[in-house]
Parts: sequence; structure tokens; C-alpha cells
Amino acid sequence: MPRRKEQFVTGEIYHLIIRALDNNLIFKDEKDYFRGIFSIYEFNNQNPVNISIRRRNRTVEKKREREKPIEVGLQSVLVNDKRDKFVEVLAFCFMPNHIHLLVKQIKDNGISKFMQKSGTGLSKYFNKKYQRKGHVFQDAFKSIHIENDSQLIAVFNYIHANPVSLIESGFKESGITDTEKVLKFLEEEFRWSSYFDYIGKENFKSVTEREFMLNLLRGSENCKNLMKDWVTYKKKLVNFEKLSLE
Repeated sequence: MPRRKEQFVTGEIYHLIIRALDNNLIFKDEKDYFRGIFSIYEFNNQNPVNISIRRRNRTVEKKREREKPIEVGLQSVLVNDKRDKFVEVLAFCFMPNHIHLLVKQIKDNGISKFMQKSGTGLSKYFNKKYQRKGHVFQDAFKSIHIENDSQLIAVFNYIHANPVSLIESGFKESGITDTEKVLKFLEEEFRWSSYFDYIGKENFKSVTEREFMLNLLRGSENCKNLMKDWVTYKKKLVNFEKLSLE
């Protein structure tokens, strides 16, 4: 994911969109999605990362966690996270040809370094797997600075509702036709985002920092209710075009 000249402010929150070159399909199977999500966790680290060693270590850690009581295992995950993070990842969604991230910069130049590091790692993976060369992502990722809580909640919902386009392609222009089908898809079927973890279904819990958003949203159940409102009534707290950057 390429560099940007924009100066991101430490302590501030941003919505980032990373698109594939020419909007090509990049996430073609489960392994691609797993690798993408694994990358935004592992490369969110100022320290050097050897992806092969880290993957082996994580496999061993997970095996050990399964052999311990749940409460001990959860504590161990926290203790073993030795990353020196660039950003706090608040939310994410991986689509077939693009990625949405909601992040808080916690190190100066953290967003730019995080995007460069994770983008380089992902590009190497895709080029090797699909025997291709060159750029995988567009020349620059898009970003928008989050200015208030209302905008933050709207963007949070927008990111997690993005997969609706996979089952209702025209929903952004003409609305949602089958709300029950859409809610079932988001709550039970589409797992390549942080939404499951926010509504209490363990999925990729290590990737995101959820305490801040859950406090703002007043818990997991209200998170589901807000999404239901968004899907049912298509409530827009800020201009939709400003949210999507698309």
C-alpha cells in the first residue's frame, strides 16, 4: 500500500480505503482473506517482522491456548502481544477488491509506515501466489479524518455494512430490499470484518482495539441495534459520499 504525502495527526482517527490496481479481484479464496487480516495484525509493528517465523509461533501459541482454561488463555494472548504498534485498528472490512480500515494513529507517521509495511508484505504474498509482478494496489490509499462522534459511528456502520454490496449490488443507490437477509448475512455469514467481534462472536479478536468503540456504542447489543437501524432505515449521520470516498 503506497506512501502518502498527507500528514496524519497522532491521536486522531482516520477511515482508510485501499483499492486493488484497476479494481482487480485480489482476495480470491479464504487463504487470501486470512493472509490479509493476518498482515494488518503482524505488520502493525515497528519492530522487524519475519512472517514465516511469526506464523509458526502463532500456531504454537494457539495450540497452547486450547490446552488452558479460557480465562488463562485470554490473559496469555495479552501478555504475548509484544508488538510496538503504529496504530490502533478500531475496525476493518476486507472486500474482494478493496480494504476498509478505521484506525487511530498512536505513533508519529504511524499510518504511513503501517500502510507501507503491510502493503509491501501483502503485495509479495499475492505476486508469489499468483505468479505475477508489479503493483497490487493503487498508487495511493484514500483517507478521511474523523472529526466527531456522529461521523465516527456512521463510518463504523458504513465499514461493517460494506459487504451488503455482495448480495445487493445496488443498495448504495437504491436502498436495501431484503433487510432480514442482509442482517443475517452480516451477523452470521460474512466473517472478513471486525463486526463479528463487536457483536460478541469471537472471530479475529486480536486484530482490533474494541473498548473505545464499544463504550461509545454502549455495548455489543446496541452495536447490533445501530446496524439494524442503519440497514432498515438507511440512516445517514453524515453525507454518504463523504463516508465512502468511493
